[in-house]
Amino acid sequence: QVYVVFSEELQSWYRAVVQSVQRHKDYYQFRCFLVDYAKYSLVESKNIRIPVKKFTDIPYRAKKCSLYCTKPVTLHLDFCEDTAKIGPAKRWDTAAIQHFQNLL
Repeated sequence: QVYVVFSEELQSWYRAVVQSVQRHKDYYQFRCFLVDYAKYSLVESKNIRIPVKKFTDIPYRAKKCSLYCTKPVTLHLDFCEDTAKIGPAKRWDTAAIQHFQNLL
C-alpha cells in the first residue's frame, strides 16, 4: 500500500510504503520508505494521506535493491597476537558504504 507522507526532515510530500508502526503516548509514528527519494523516514500519523489514483500511477524513481550474494565483511584486529584478519560482519562498515556510494 502506497501513501503520501510529509517528511519534516525534507520539508516536502513524498510517496511512501509503511514499514512499521510505533505507538507513542499521544500519537503514532510510522517508519516509511520514500519510494521517490530512496530514503527511510519517521512520519507522524497526522502527516499521512491516501494518494489520488493519478499520483500512484506514476512510476517510482527509486527501487529498493541489494547486491546479490554479497555479504558484509570487516577487519578483525587482535592486539594480543598482533594480527589482522578479514571476517564476516553483521552490518556493512561505514567506510564500505561510503566507498560503494562513491563508485555509483
